[in-house]
Amino acid sequence: MTFEWVALAVLAGVGWFWFDTNRAREAGMRAARDGCRREGVQLLDETVAFRSLRFARDDNGRLALKRVYDFEYSDSGNDRFQGAVMLLGDEVLMLDVSAHHRLRLVQ
Repeated sequence: MTFEWVALAVLAGVGWFWFDTNRAREAGMRAARDGCRREGVQLLDETVAFRSLRFARDDNGRLALKRVYDFEYSDSGNDRFQGAVMLLGDEVLMLDVSAHHRLRLVQ
């Protein structure tokens, strides 16, 4: 009986992590799309790519997952630049459009 409970807890943890990762990726995608639109550049491939994951503390001192996603954008359609979006939980901490300038987002 104990094995079943452990297996169920592991399965629930994996399900939560998958759901949370998809939610964070969508938040990163929205931030990249909105930031590119604001800067007058084109988000290429309409996607963000996972770069890193680690634990960090939020403003209240609680442990949360900090994720960084990369994306590519173009200012003319003939070139590609690398950008990044950093999230703590589902809150956007930073959007980097490095070929133009760095944006700090506050929600």
